[in-house]
Amino acid sequence: MARVVGAAVIAGTTQCVPPANAVAPPPIDSTRLPSPAPAAPAHRTLQRAVCTVPTLDPGLVPTQLDGLDLPAVWALARGAGQRVAVIDTGVTPHRRLPALVGGGDYVSTGDGTQDCDGHGTLVAGIIGAAPDPGADRFSGIAPLATLIGIRQSSNRFGAADGPPGVGDVETLAKAVRTAADLAASVINISSVACRPVGSGLDDRALGAALAYAVEVKDAVVVAAAGNADDGCAAGEPMIVSPAWYDDYVLTVGSVDAHGAPSAFTRAGPWVDVAAPGEAVLSLSTVGDAMATATGGTSFAVPVVSGLAALIRSRHPDWTPRQVMDRIKATAHHPPGGRDDFVGAGVIDPLAAVGSEAPGPVKPATSAPIIAPAEPAPEPTVSGLRAAGTGTAVLLVVLLASITGRVVAGIRRRRPTGPAAVPAADRPAARPASATGPR
Repeated sequence: MARVVGAAVIAGTTQCVPPANAVAPPPIDSTRLPSPAPAAPAHRTLQRAVCTVPTLDPGLVPTQLDGLDLPAVWALARGAGQRVAVIDTGVTPHRRLPALVGGGDYVSTGDGTQDCDGHGTLVAGIIGAAPDPGADRFSGIAPLATLIGIRQSSNRFGAADGPPGVGDVETLAKAVRTAADLAASVINISSVACRPVGSGLDDRALGAALAYAVEVKDAVVVAAAGNADDGCAAGEPMIVSPAWYDDYVLTVGSVDAHGAPSAFTRAGPWVDVAAPGEAVLSLSTVGDAMATATGGTSFAVPVVSGLAALIRSRHPDWTPRQVMDRIKATAHHPPGGRDDFVGAGVIDPLAAVGSEAPGPVKPATSAPIIAPAEPAPEPTVSGLRAAGTGTAVLLVVLLASITGRVVAGIRRRRPTGPAAVPAADRPAARPASATGPR
């Protein structure tokens, strides 16, 4: 959910020289790890605005997942046995999310399966929506994965004595710990904070939570690179979080249907890979409705989270870093091997899932990368921000907004239909709904 600006040194990166205004994250301090506790708002909150209902734009042709060759990928794996935590604005139950469970609520008194902003449900659908051949050929990337909804932010709620906006790096750190303790094998964070160096932002708890999730709980963490209209001044040293914790996070930029960087995607040395993030079709928060969105890096992230779930389903013995390395190694590399727009390149799901060993592989075909045009500026709100153009959420110290480029309803899309479910990838028994850390 949030947009990013500025540039940051990626811990451990040796592939490029960071720009002069780059800054490194603080060392991991395990003493800052949030204590295990039931999810709850830090302060009493009230709903401050009418809930957003994502609707369908009849003029938008959804093409986000076309070209990923998902039927061939699904012949190898569909995500069975994987638990993907969606740390976002919550995930509303939907007929096409049969394996959704509640993981906790840091915004209000729910269990994570309430979404007043519409953003988290869109993200969840891209990760794991079930196919419905009788209605359309849309499906999430990993349709047999269990989804854990964790509501960490909202632009529709606010403190009892303050303006709308809930969510900051402290609650994000708690949500990451909760997701890890709920045995999430993949954690999706479609949010990024961008603040000037010296602003007083302290995200050491988040760094500790990310390290805990990866090193202790064996989770793959996928996060957004952010969008170019996030309000951070170019040329000024910036804190970019959680993306700058690159030892623990796979950071994702956005490309269009032709593989070129999206006009809104934020370039920087923290970018690891890129995925399609435009012309989105997913799920609405009302009934059986579908929804569309113009795009954003927050919608590229769930494509990679779904891919990570597929790899972990087929190779359950691989470590988080082996999964991350496989996704980067099989990407379609730009000239020179990487650049700051797409990182190691645009993902190749079939190559990533089809690989039999986690070691180095022959690089994928390179393709020229063209820098995107400058996007038109958009109004911003201070807080944690959704990394989707025109979709944002969260206040306090990061960036927040979920505005109106998401539009919903019910719509047919171009075929990308599922292949038959292989016998080895039948769905596992669904866990009971969880409401807090175990």
